[in-house]
Amino acid sequence: MRNSFDWTPYRRSTVGFDRLFDFLETGGSGAENYPPFDIEKVADDHFRITVAVAGFKSDEIDITAQQNMLTVSGRKAPQADGEARQLLYSGIATRAFERRFQLADFVRVSEADLADGLLTIDLVREVPEAMKPHKIAIGGVQPVIEDKKAA
Repeated sequence: MRNSFDWTPYRRSTVGFDRLFDFLETGGSGAENYPPFDIEKVADDHFRITVAVAGFKSDEIDITAQQNMLTVSGRKAPQADGEARQLLYSGIATRAFERRFQLADFVRVSEADLADGLLTIDLVREVPEAMKPHKIAIGGVQPVIEDKKAA
């Protein structure tokens, strides 16, 4: 059962309570917590997202990077008729999922790997040379680059 109450007027008059309203809108179901993930800083400009995707094969997971949004989704392939299992208890969640990660500017996905039920996605921040800070000489004469072909 979905909560049909509209929290929009209250969102406009509060700051910093977005998570609380999101929790109330989903009914506290915790659906946004599946699958669990970690984000780690490996080096200054290298980050890694690790998503727990136990029970999923690599062809059942889709990773899409578009502009500043990284989307990881998974959908189990339907079982063939001869593969029916008789589960006595099902504790491994293999439901379809979609996780979205907002990426900072100049961050790109460098590689992804699936091993031991963990999907690892490596991210690298590559700031263009023109956007990096550089020193400006004060009152000094700027060096002149001469074209040796003209001489």
